[in-house]
Amino acid sequence: MTQIQPVVLCGGSGTRLWPLSRKTLPKQFVPLVGNKSLLLLTLERLRRLSKDVMCVASEEHRFLVQEGIDAAQVSGKQLLEPVARNTAAAMAATALLTDPERLLLFAPADHHIPDADRFVATILKGVPAALAGHLVTFGIEPTFPSTAYGYIRQGDKLDATLGDDAGHAVAAFIEKPVAARAEQLLLEGGHLWNAGILLVQAKVLIAALQEHASDILDACKLATASVDVDGDFLRMDSAAFGRCRSQSIDYAVLEKCARVAVIPFDGRWSDVGSWNAVADLHETDANGNRISGHGFAMNATNTFIHAPGRPVVALGTKDLLVVDTPDALLVVHSDCAEQVKDVVALLSTHGHSQATRHRRIPRPWGAYDSIDDGERFAVKRLTVKPGARLALRMHHHRAEHWVVVKGAARVICDEKAQLVKENESIYIPVGAVYRLENAGKTTLEVIEVQTGGYLGDDDIVRLDDLASAGEKRFA
Repeated sequence: MTQIQPVVLCGGSGTRLWPLSRKTLPKQFVPLVGNKSLLLLTLERLRRLSKDVMCVASEEHRFLVQEGIDAAQVSGKQLLEPVARNTAAAMAATALLTDPERLLLFAPADHHIPDADRFVATILKGVPAALAGHLVTFGIEPTFPSTAYGYIRQGDKLDATLGDDAGHAVAAFIEKPVAARAEQLLLEGGHLWNAGILLVQAKVLIAALQEHASDILDACKLATASVDVDGDFLRMDSAAFGRCRSQSIDYAVLEKCARVAVIPFDGRWSDVGSWNAVADLHETDANGNRISGHGFAMNATNTFIHAPGRPVVALGTKDLLVVDTPDALLVVHSDCAEQVKDVVALLSTHGHSQATRHRRIPRPWGAYDSIDDGERFAVKRLTVKPGARLALRMHHHRAEHWVVVKGAARVICDEKAQLVKENESIYIPVGAVYRLENAGKTTLEVIEVQTGGYLGDDDIVRLDDLASAGEKRFA
């Protein structure tokens, strides 16, 4: 079988699934299906094609991607984008760093495709056309007249020498239509939803970029001319990549190129692009209600409840989406699900951090959860992975009190080491140089109480960044 290099595109800001998905934790990293993230499900699906999976991700999300890679039991590099420049630049940079003959399968990280076997079989149908110099896309057989997706119009079948299932030439790409136009496309037949998945040889993609988007290719050539290798992280030249034009591969290349093919996929697919789409992933009860977590629907109809933490009760509701998180609650009529992104803009305008940040913030060493804060104090819950440690640091304006509630901590404070076990505590005075390490083989849990006149993150002075290959810049 021809070796395919899967490439997962991990970008996205995640505003349409607020409050669960936010800038610091977009939807592809959020456990949405069976307590697994869409990224993890994508990596598991692509593992059937190859256990060597390349990911294109932002610097900010690199450790979240690495967690997914580890959980999926795959290997591969991460190409880190210093700034977001859409799919054309991400694909161009990947192709430039790959063997020109290699088949690349570009797949978004945030799609839900439960029938992995059918997905793999469909991808393999595209290999002959891709090796013959086509850019092969994959379209979803539409099940309703959606206005949320772009469409692909199928043209003539490809040459019979490529096989009976090699697909059709693309006659046209159609922008997201209005409702009447979507109904017309569905009635006409021969139209597919654009899934945003592309199979192409690296050299073919480079040639197409040279012809139709040479400025993007040139910028990416400069950005990839000198790559900084940090373990499995590949960093491009920030300034050169930043000068690249931001455009999707559809606009930059596919809509202009004559050798684009499409293969239909008739399995279940969702881009999980709204809370209605998330609701559709759950089974309904007799009244059309869908429940995730600790939700309860009483005398309710067509109500979706996402309640991963505390109990949430919907009484007498109809056609509502209720999404609960520790620091924000969304209640929206199902007809208005596409307007959730406007809520994020409203909250940002009013200065609410919940618009972009979660209470729980993942870190390479674990995570911290901001439990409470007020004038001159803040309370956090730290979880530190086995074998992990925080960077050596100090504070000018605050002291910290730590209580170990689970596991064992090794604390270095002003060059003095101390083992702190469960139900024990330690005090870190203002100005002390300290480090926290997990001294055990299980997750360490610590309650941290900060006190002082200023508690901002910029009061953290990191004295090293552990930039060794094995520790990959813990912060």
